[in-house]
Amino acid sequence: MKSAVENLNPTRVRLTVEVPFEELKDSLDAAYKKINQQVTVKGFRKGKIPARVIDQRFGRGAVLEEAVNDALPKFYTEAVNEGELNVLGQPEVDITELKDGELLAFTAEVDIRPTIEIPDYSGIEVEVDAIEVSDEDVDKAVEELRGRFASTTPVERAAEDGDVLTLDLEAKVDGEVLADGVADGVSYTIGSGELLEGIDDAVKGVEAGGEATFTSELKGGSAAGKEAEVTVKVTQVAKRELPELDDEFAQLASEFDTLEELRADSRSRLANMKEYDQATQAQERVLEKLLELVEVPVPEKLLEDEINTRKHNLEHHQLGQMGLDLAKYLEIQGKSAEEFDTETKDAAVKGIKTQFVLDELVNKEKLSVSQEELTEHLMRRAASSGMSPDQFAQAVVEGGQVQMLVGEVARGKALAVVVEAATVKDTNGEVVDLSDEEEEAEIADATVAAAEGEQAPAEAAAEGTESAEDKAEDKNEG
Repeated sequence: MKSAVENLNPTRVRLTVEVPFEELKDSLDAAYKKINQQVTVKGFRKGKIPARVIDQRFGRGAVLEEAVNDALPKFYTEAVNEGELNVLGQPEVDITELKDGELLAFTAEVDIRPTIEIPDYSGIEVEVDAIEVSDEDVDKAVEELRGRFASTTPVERAAEDGDVLTLDLEAKVDGEVLADGVADGVSYTIGSGELLEGIDDAVKGVEAGGEATFTSELKGGSAAGKEAEVTVKVTQVAKRELPELDDEFAQLASEFDTLEELRADSRSRLANMKEYDQATQAQERVLEKLLELVEVPVPEKLLEDEINTRKHNLEHHQLGQMGLDLAKYLEIQGKSAEEFDTETKDAAVKGIKTQFVLDELVNKEKLSVSQEELTEHLMRRAASSGMSPDQFAQAVVEGGQVQMLVGEVARGKALAVVVEAATVKDTNGEVVDLSDEEEEAEIADATVAAAEGEQAPAEAAAEGTESAEDKAEDKNEG
């Protein structure tokens, strides 16, 4: 066999392959054997029909077609290896010549990973928000904790702001009660904004046993997005009472003896949260700067597949779970279809570039993924998915997602290398210390996943979905 490579553009090549007919012998033998098992000829036992009889009865062309179909993947793979190509996706194959007893010739056009030059990234500088926890921040956190320990006392008066009501609801669309539009015993705090728009104005001033009717757009269910006539019956009005902010509350709500100790702990927790947010911001901004430094051609077919994957995941997974379709989602977001398409394409381009650049960094820096790192990554993904580590691991293996997870870890490590080399300062001009390796690994994983726009890990593991680029890699490996 001999092959040649023609570069059509930076991300696509055409392979021209010529195979001497004698190299098809194994595939021809396999073709005769397969046909032997599928057909019967009077006077011959099944599987014992001579080749000449098969040629006479079923045609030499059928045998050649079967042999070529069997041989093409092998010769294509050999040509890819000879050309040292890093191909993406499936090739478009065209048989240009097939002479029985002489020659098989074919061409194969396929996308390839572009050649990427990683420049010196040590000069990257980014600015992030400073970590500042105000007294107001602490007050808000303590008030939220206080609210979780509020008690309710039934009262015999009209409902007011902040009251906790027990409600029976019934929704009608076009005069018909919806099958999923009836709910009894619903607890609702006036002013919380947790139910339907307009419900606060409807129930304020209503006593237990009273009813009110209002019109509201349904946010979910079988009639999501439609205007509904909602009848609400108040079965109980209860006054919400907050505990006093004192040492007794601190002992009730925490392991601390005094309110001052509780406030100090709240301040520390808020600082840790802001530190995590700061590190996330640093990684996101370093990644943006890195992508700006690198010229990355994007294969058209891969981009098309990635856009379709993102749209499919949004429409059939995320929006489906919320009872929305794409049109309603765009209406809620205040976006046109054109704006949505542009944003989706831009995000897809960024996702592909992120994978290409970080994968190249993995190779350049000779980064590898240990079993311990993969296990830690899997544990984090399991925790975020709400699955046990064993359940998640089983879903990953059954869905063929192990390599996807390995790639996530490797790309996260590559990003961490760049962040370590970069200069990160806060808005006060202070250099930010990002030396917590375990936390940085976790943040890098999340940053890379967000940039690549992959489906939530739990969904990907359970459903066997991948980004278009990972799918292309899997096809190549197969």
